[in-house]
Amino acid sequence: MNLIRKPIQDESETSSIGSYIFKLVPFWPMFLILLIFALSCAWLYLQTTTPLFETTARILIRDDKKLGEDPKTLSSLDIVSPKKTVDNEIEVIQSKDLINNVVKHLSLYAPVYQKGKFRDKLAYENSPIIVSTNDYGSIKTVKKIPFTMVDSTVFIDNYKYPLNKLVFTLYGNLRFTKNPLNFKKYNSKENTFYFSLLNPKKVAASISTDLKVSSSNKLSTVIDLHYKDEDQVRGEDVLNNLIISYNEAIVDEKNVLAANTEKFIDDRLTTVENSLLAIEHKQQNYQSSRGAIDIGTKGRLFLENVSNNDQKVGQINMQLSVLKQIEGYVKSRNISNGIVPSTAGVDDAGLTQMVKNVYELQMELESVKKTTGENNPLVISYNDRIEKIKPQILENLQNQKEILLASKGNLSTTNSGYSSQLQTLPETQKNLVDINRELNIQSGIYTFLLQKKEETALSFISNEDGSKIIEKPISSEYPVSPKNKIIYLASSFIAFIIGVSVVSGRESLRNKIMYQKDIERLTQLPVISEISSGTTNTPIVIGSNQRTLIAEQFRRLRTTLSYLDIGGDKKKILVTSGISGEGKSFVAMNLAISLALTDKKVVIMDFDLSNPSLHNKLKITKGIGITDFLQGKVLPASIIQNTEISENLSFISAGNLSENSSELITNGKPKELLDYLNGIFDYIIIDVAPVGPISDAYLLSPLCDATLYIIRHAYTPKMFVERLDKNNTLNKLTNAAIVFNDVSSRSFGNYSYGYGYGYVYENKNDKKRLN
Repeated sequence: MNLIRKPIQDESETSSIGSYIFKLVPFWPMFLILLIFALSCAWLYLQTTTPLFETTARILIRDDKKLGEDPKTLSSLDIVSPKKTVDNEIEVIQSKDLINNVVKHLSLYAPVYQKGKFRDKLAYENSPIIVSTNDYGSIKTVKKIPFTMVDSTVFIDNYKYPLNKLVFTLYGNLRFTKNPLNFKKYNSKENTFYFSLLNPKKVAASISTDLKVSSSNKLSTVIDLHYKDEDQVRGEDVLNNLIISYNEAIVDEKNVLAANTEKFIDDRLTTVENSLLAIEHKQQNYQSSRGAIDIGTKGRLFLENVSNNDQKVGQINMQLSVLKQIEGYVKSRNISNGIVPSTAGVDDAGLTQMVKNVYELQMELESVKKTTGENNPLVISYNDRIEKIKPQILENLQNQKEILLASKGNLSTTNSGYSSQLQTLPETQKNLVDINRELNIQSGIYTFLLQKKEETALSFISNEDGSKIIEKPISSEYPVSPKNKIIYLASSFIAFIIGVSVVSGRESLRNKIMYQKDIERLTQLPVISEISSGTTNTPIVIGSNQRTLIAEQFRRLRTTLSYLDIGGDKKKILVTSGISGEGKSFVAMNLAISLALTDKKVVIMDFDLSNPSLHNKLKITKGIGITDFLQGKVLPASIIQNTEISENLSFISAGNLSENSSELITNGKPKELLDYLNGIFDYIIIDVAPVGPISDAYLLSPLCDATLYIIRHAYTPKMFVERLDKNNTLNKLTNAAIVFNDVSSRSFGNYSYGYGYGYVYENKNDKKRLN
């Protein structure tokens, strides 16, 4: 009969993961200890680790690439404001200069701490004093400087220092001021506070690492600021001061641009004003000396036409002057140190935009240089872009000059025609027209410059910071690092992994059969039954009134024999094992008793001719037996003995052993004996010697209908099970199946190695049985 290698069990076969988890259950005490230890370590870690709170803020930047200019607003008069983009402003906010300003303003280089049980806590709010200095080069880097404060005096190393004065100390020139955040009256001699002195640059670098500045999204001009600090209030102060420093930097930059433009216009106004005064003085002198008071109608018409042309020529000259200034600015080797020329009066929007682009790129370059080195790829990229725009500006300037000079030439030609007409006027009127002509030219230029100066002044008035706070800095209520839940979960997971590793390592190092899965992996023979460890010291574990777990397992084994086609004419069952001590005699005896309880006539034969033990377990006198029959000394009927256990159970002992007992099996007598018993009994159970040291089982198995191979938990070596299939190929055991014996708990509690049945032993005080 072909058997399916599948154990008989109460429930369906569990999954591999479920089986593995079930194998871990008996080790729950170890997992519990590991869990408690891991959670204790996590708790200690949380107590000794400084928690970090996250402070967030949002500001709105006017990005000229994304926001159009509204000419109806005051910002349209702001002709000198530097153009901004979100990406550039992010770099500016993160610049070292701004962060250094924050470090110095908040005295972050001198933090005050309060001693604690597990860790020292930052006393940003609780500290009675703030430590600061103006001489940053004088301070020394010191980790802990304990101090006390009594009234308005600070005590450090037995030295007294007053408040609100820059004093010389052993650690540098320091100033101690009262902490405005601490409203408590501090007057104690207890040494619970100390302050540290740190390098401001290193503090700024640390803040830069914890500061994250990013764009809210690609379509908006909102910048998100995130900063992590161990104190919530200090985190908010850092972001507030950073935003203030950023706005002040923007205003300063705009003021520099406005000042440069105003200086350029003032210089031009001075020159034009002097010329205008000189012409007016000349006009007065001429009229006084010649008596010229009025100009005739023809002269006035001439003067109006010439004045219009001359005003245009003046504007052209003004534009040429501006173009000259721009050319000098662009040709300068280091344009970052020069004064940015004004493009007032230049009508070419392309030229004006290119000049602005060069200036903006230069300002962006200077901002990037604050956070990077000269050879940084970003710096090189900005330099390349500036150098590419310069030739375009110079070419545009040349074109503008040619156009303006051509226009000036046309106007000069027209004026020449008017000048020829001027010759027809009297000399006095002609000279007066010339003087008025010069006066009108300079007056027009002067009026134009005054207009530009007023626009520049309005730029000073509209010097807003260019950013708007959308969300004020606010700190998280709970720490973001370390996160308690994650730490506890991680520690629990690590404890579980360690426990699994220990169990897996322990099991992998064992060379004994521990699980039914091991048997199924090493051999093709089916496991038809599982016998648990008993708790009694008697070898007989089954009876008519016994309802223990092990008794039920033998009843189940009795039922399982039908899967081996045992029943009816097939009644001979051979019981063997690999090595001695695996419990084959125990299984054979209790199986025979179990069959006898069903009112079937059963005989159990002690065919272990090298080490018989069944007569001792059954408490029967050894007497004559199998060996005597095999030697031909007695008849089969004379060796059959009755037992007191059951009237249906008979016993045949091994008999008087001889030196060549195993050779007697080959004389044909065993078949004769079995044939005789076959006609008397319903079941014949044969207990034979292990197949490892002795080959008797291989000789008797062909005479039987089924073979039960006993494997004992934590006792049978794996190598014997591995050889089963190979040995069974060479010396076949008839209709062989495996009984997994003595399956006991791996650890604490009533958990078995195999599948388990969930029964509870009736007598918990019974001793462990011996096999």
